[in-house]
Amino acid sequence: MARNSTLHIKTPEGITFALVLAGPVSRFLAWIIDFFCILVILIPVNIATQMAGIISIDFAQAMAVISYFVITIGYGIFCEWRYKGQTIGKKLLSLRVMDGEGLRLQVSQIVIRNLLRFIDSLPLCYVVGGIASLVSSKAQRLGDLAANTIVTREPRIPRPDLEQLLAHKYNSLKEHPPLVARLRQRTSPHEADIALQALLRRDDLDPVARVDLFAEIAGHFKKTVSFPEEVTSAISDEQLIRNIVEVLFVGK
Repeated sequence: MARNSTLHIKTPEGITFALVLAGPVSRFLAWIIDFFCILVILIPVNIATQMAGIISIDFAQAMAVISYFVITIGYGIFCEWRYKGQTIGKKLLSLRVMDGEGLRLQVSQIVIRNLLRFIDSLPLCYVVGGIASLVSSKAQRLGDLAANTIVTREPRIPRPDLEQLLAHKYNSLKEHPPLVARLRQRTSPHEADIALQALLRRDDLDPVARVDLFAEIAGHFKKTVSFPEEVTSAISDEQLIRNIVEVLFVGK
């Protein structure tokens, strides 16, 4: 099947979101950056291995093999878990690992796709993974297929004019600077764009679908950040999303 450069995901509420898929070249460049990061991490490990070789060569060799496996696999797992689908290489090239259906990325998916890196990297320099991503409809390597993940390219989102969205001047989130900081830290550009697009297109939705959509988006943000009761108790889900969008896009 021919590979598409853009993946369109349609929600039950009728909203369609477009995700730009990362191609093999950009993913390979990100891998090269990550490879050098791994080499830097391996330097002190190699020194420790050489010192262990004085005591036992067999132990040193076993230590070297195990350390290489743990660091090369653990680097990807840790970074993609800690930075919400990004390694250092992916971050520099504006790439991000996501669930194949646009849902929240799970730890199990991160582990599976990284454990299968050894197969994708065969016989050298990700030849198997590169071929798989070329023939896949979603540009997925074998690890992505097994974990149901995709790698997307994050466009730079311009700051919108929010005057049309801010029906109320008061924003309760602004009374909690640490909360705002956590929101900005834990929210990806893609998640911020989904919230923004929902607000911009809210008048096109059926009233029931509109309530359901904002309830779903608000529920996602409530799982991402713990909101104080006084912030959410007196406002609707749509107003909460409006407040979140404002602090994400304004005053940064």
